[in-house]
Amino acid sequence: MNGNGTGAAPPERRHEGRTGPGRTGFREVFASGEFRVLWLAQAQSRIGDQLARVALALLVFDRTSSAAMTALVYALTFLPPLLTAPLLAGLADRYSRRTVMVAVDLIRAVLIALMAVPSMPLPVLMVLVTLATCPQPLFSAARNATLPQVLPDGRFAVGMSVITATDGLAQIAGFTVGGLLVAATGDPHLVLALNAGTFALSAGLLRWGIGPHRPEPSDETGRGGFALAGVRFVLRDRTLLGLASLMWIFGCFVVPEALAVPYAAEIGAGEEAVGFLMAGDVIGMAVGAVAFAKTGVRWRRRLLVPLAAATGLPLMATALTPGVPATVALWAAAGFLGTYMVIAQIAFTGLVPDHMRARAIAFASAGLQTAQGLGVLFGGLLAEALPPSSAIAVSAAVGTAAALTVGIAARLGRVDHEAPEPAAPVRS
Repeated sequence: MNGNGTGAAPPERRHEGRTGPGRTGFREVFASGEFRVLWLAQAQSRIGDQLARVALALLVFDRTSSAAMTALVYALTFLPPLLTAPLLAGLADRYSRRTVMVAVDLIRAVLIALMAVPSMPLPVLMVLVTLATCPQPLFSAARNATLPQVLPDGRFAVGMSVITATDGLAQIAGFTVGGLLVAATGDPHLVLALNAGTFALSAGLLRWGIGPHRPEPSDETGRGGFALAGVRFVLRDRTLLGLASLMWIFGCFVVPEALAVPYAAEIGAGEEAVGFLMAGDVIGMAVGAVAFAKTGVRWRRRLLVPLAAATGLPLMATALTPGVPATVALWAAAGFLGTYMVIAQIAFTGLVPDHMRARAIAFASAGLQTAQGLGVLFGGLLAEALPPSSAIAVSAAVGTAAALTVGIAARLGRVDHEAPEPAAPVRS
């Protein structure tokens, strides 16, 4: 069996990597100057993102006192790319991926700067949040398609783990500082302005710190349906669709972040506790990403489905409404298990050829963001009928059941479906 729903494997897919992961360490990864720039740009803009998410959640809950409205605005930071990503992603497979990343960062800097204007009406704020979110999968696709070229062979898996761990640490800093900053100043608009500045800084770092990294030439360039080719490529392949679906299920496990404010109110914690609660899962994911950084290909595949299914178990215990320290510990445990996302992303990227990579990644990324948006929206609606703690537990149970179903249907436990790590691009 080739894991392909149509019975035939895509002919170009299996040659992508010719060498195994080897014994690559963090030193070899950080020896790449371009990786250091990608890493630094991502880290500081991610901190700004989380500052903004805390600010938005507190701003909306303060104005409306509604868990559903708070979750809706939070969901708008995830939902729009479902429509825009398949149409925009082809840009990263046509043009310089550096140019794509810089353009997206500059657009987001302007939009978020407008969000920072005081007394911005809530409907206008929601429109700006939506517009700023639309190009996110395009940036992620261009970055993740660049990583295998910057870090070929075994370095790619370690580099992806480093990026994920850094994302977690940046989110911890952003969530924690964001809650404290808003509590101290009483001004969430200042936090939004800081986020706009991080995107502008990221654009500068990328423009002058990495090469253009154009995609490898392909016969598909210029053909009709170019933008949607990545969608078709993923949908035709059972293994790729299974990996993408497992990533999308993470939308059920992100609900605690969206409900952290009303949950804190439910257990009698103050605003300063919100950042710590929102940081809980990313603490665990950062630790998990480092722990699994150099795990071999076969072990990664064997652990994938069990980790995904187990991610919801600690979140179900939230229904017991423990105090802040216990809740942070439970959400951190869920984050550690949620490292299955890194394993799925590494496997997915390794199975897609370079000329198709940005479009396929953008489709998976858009699905992930949309699933996260729908997940938090569903959790917010549940929190109108149930206590926030129960809404989190129900969402987690749905995620665990879905992970088991996808793992069995797509046969993701079969280690022979794993491709080698992406190899260095052939240069003429």
